[in-house]
Amino acid sequence: MDSGVVGIAADATRLPCERFARPAHGFVRSRRYIAYERYPHASVAAPRRRCRGPRGAGGLCRLRRGSGRRRRSAGGSVGGPPARDDGLHQPWAHETIRESTVSGGPGTDGIPSVDDPQFAPAGEGSLGDGDIVFGYAGTEDVKAYPQHVLVWHEVANDVLDGTPVAVTYCPLTGTAMGFRRGDTTFGVSGRLVNNNLVLYDRATDSRWPQVLATAVDGPREGDQLDEFRLVWTTWGRWRDAHPDTLVLTEDTGYAKRYGSDPYGNYNPTSGYYGGGGPLFATLDDGWTETRADAKRVVIGVRTADRALAFDKSALRERGMLASGDRSIVAVHDPALDTGWTYRTAGADVTPTDAAGRVRVDGAVHPAADLPLEPVYGFDAMWHAMGGFYPGVEYVG
Repeated sequence: MDSGVVGIAADATRLPCERFARPAHGFVRSRRYIAYERYPHASVAAPRRRCRGPRGAGGLCRLRRGSGRRRRSAGGSVGGPPARDDGLHQPWAHETIRESTVSGGPGTDGIPSVDDPQFAPAGEGSLGDGDIVFGYAGTEDVKAYPQHVLVWHEVANDVLDGTPVAVTYCPLTGTAMGFRRGDTTFGVSGRLVNNNLVLYDRATDSRWPQVLATAVDGPREGDQLDEFRLVWTTWGRWRDAHPDTLVLTEDTGYAKRYGSDPYGNYNPTSGYYGGGGPLFATLDDGWTETRADAKRVVIGVRTADRALAFDKSALRERGMLASGDRSIVAVHDPALDTGWTYRTAGADVTPTDAAGRVRVDGAVHPAADLPLEPVYGFDAMWHAMGGFYPGVEYVG
């Protein structure tokens, strides 16, 4: 595991992972030790300014009002977020997950969620074209959530297409995932498992590791979240594809150093994001035998009975990757530099010479709109998929 130092304060001390020192800035990265800054939850409030900008429309991902089921208590009241109707592959016993959960430093809500997000039209922002954003394009709303804002909050409770949602981001696993939250909100528990953010819902205080999307502790244990796709891309690509987009502003109500990232940089890539090992031990280390590059980006897919990881660099080069049994394919969308994943259901799916175009049973379609059943996919660091899913099928 890499033991390099990124932006560490000179007087920072290393403490066991259950108790972390908080230096003036930066963090230490070494085996099972970390010290880094997070501003306290009770940060100085900033003035609010509501956006009156236009709303756009798009078709990359659509939220369904009222989708999913909700767990009800014996008295019949709704408790917590809606759960998905179908199951996701879960290779670990919940007790194992709980025992492997460690402190990330700050306590519950020490990393404050954005609960009243403010947005501005694309033309009012100051983002660089290469800055990372997490995009959503639906039937009513088109929005971009900048990585440099969410790295300080990890959760934004918002409403998209009339549906209450949580936009979540874990910097240690490079995962941006959306969940329907119902009539509650999500927050940051301050705990990590397999280096991944553990969310909690404020209705039941159940604990939900982001990538597993499953409650492993609390009243909702065993339930799985109803998720929706976010597109990991750059601001320039997103704005060009969706000029009517709104963008999350730094008007979060908290005084944060949004111009800096405690872990490194994505534009250009450096620090923790640029290589080396994960900060904490992973649940399983068999992934190192497949590929040792822990930070290599993959498109993660989970079905009811397995998990797959499509190598994003290989996907860019080839235009399409297929699972060993060809039942699931990933196709590259060069406009957004993302991968879309589908079930083939026996269809003949092949790449074409035209970038971003795929042939399905002889007819050519854009990568983002194949006549196949979509499968939820998300960008992730390889160590995250490998650690959570022993035996994951690596496709590259």
